[in-house]
Amino acid sequence: MNKSKLAVGLLVVGSLTVVFGTVLVFVGPIIIDNQIVKNLVIDPKNEMSYTMWKDVPVPFFMTVYFFNVLNPTEVLAGEKPMVEQRGPYVYRKRIQKQNITFHPNHTVSYLEYRSYFFEPSMSVGNESDVVTIPNMLVLGAAVMMENLPFAVRLMISTTFKTFKEGPFLTKSVGKLMWGYDSKLVDFLNKWLPGMLPSTGKFGLFAEFNNSNTGLFTIHTGEDDIRLIHKVDSWNGMTKVRGHTCNMINGTAGQMWPPFMTKESTLPFYSPDACRSLELVYQREGIMEGIPLYRYVAPKTLFANGSDYAPNEGFCPCRQSGLLNVSSCRSNSPVFISHPHFYNADPVLLDYVQGLQPTEDQHGLFIDIHPETGVPLNVSIRLQLNLYMKKVSGITETGKISEVMMPMMWFEENGYIDGEILTTFHTNLVLLPKVMVYMQYCFIVLGLATILGVVLLHYRKKVRMGWQYEYKIIK
Repeated sequence: MNKSKLAVGLLVVGSLTVVFGTVLVFVGPIIIDNQIVKNLVIDPKNEMSYTMWKDVPVPFFMTVYFFNVLNPTEVLAGEKPMVEQRGPYVYRKRIQKQNITFHPNHTVSYLEYRSYFFEPSMSVGNESDVVTIPNMLVLGAAVMMENLPFAVRLMISTTFKTFKEGPFLTKSVGKLMWGYDSKLVDFLNKWLPGMLPSTGKFGLFAEFNNSNTGLFTIHTGEDDIRLIHKVDSWNGMTKVRGHTCNMINGTAGQMWPPFMTKESTLPFYSPDACRSLELVYQREGIMEGIPLYRYVAPKTLFANGSDYAPNEGFCPCRQSGLLNVSSCRSNSPVFISHPHFYNADPVLLDYVQGLQPTEDQHGLFIDIHPETGVPLNVSIRLQLNLYMKKVSGITETGKISEVMMPMMWFEENGYIDGEILTTFHTNLVLLPKVMVYMQYCFIVLGLATILGVVLLHYRKKVRMGWQYEYKIIK
């Protein structure tokens, strides 16, 4: 009787264990997803994710390469420019959000400040290295003024000569990056305020260091996790110009909504490009045991309106592979592209000697953990180009042939490592795996228990049958 009760008890326990394991198979993923949603919402109570969002504690760097012009005199005579790449010059980038304000409509506003610190040990060369690049103040202004009356152009050329500004600059990397003293800049800021992007020294990144990227207002995800990190407005605007192409779409470019699929894209708004950009899925991958999706720039990202009609709103355009950012650069003829004109119209490579584009070195990508929308490894590579040409009346332009001149390119890259990577791996990879193993362990254990009871019962029944037959024979 006791053995029968034990068998029944084991049978019940086994059955319940199988049921519990089966329930976990269906309920487990829901529990994990709910936990992800709970921990991702932008809320100071979510210590880990909030800290990552607020201060971006992972290593982040900006790597800069300059295109040193080898034949400036020949370029002025109309010959093809020859350039050599100089660098890398590496800067550690610090990002910190300030003036964080939460709103009743489940959005949060903030100013994100960025600062850069030179890293000599990671660089090839120093900020004192001297390079020669086109003078944006002269050659850029010349293109901007080409439709003005001839007399005005002559006066502009005289102004350049008065302030001893030539068509090319030969200065140190540090001055070209963060600014140099220029009497012409002082003159323009005094008599034509607002014409230049900065009021102090003039440099390619002068307005970037120790500055903010504008007032972002984004969704916290508290009411709808599908909206988390998506931009509600930037500096109070939902679009930067009148055309629908200039709607501010996507996130601020640091995190994305969770539960991504291979059909998902990565839209984000870039204040430096004055437009929203969108990356597309390329492949799966693994980083330190963490599954990821790699997203890259489609060829249509910088395509002109002729090759890709939806981009007509960003024109006036030139060759495909170039993005006109003049509206962000005081209307100067500045364009961005992939480094070395990667994925651009091949004719651009014919205009300049010394460029060798490859996907590995010049393509951009973002590696995303699809379950959380958190970037694991980021490499954004962009090139700054100046449109140059001869402008009659402005003698500084000489006989320059019409050319899209690369000046420098930079890579902003960051990756999760150290304690954050370990915590991320534990919470989002190991624990879910343990739960998966547990649910199947419960099912296997329950089935084994049931099978054991059945086998014991069968053996008992067979043994009783043998005993009965033995008694009859006897």
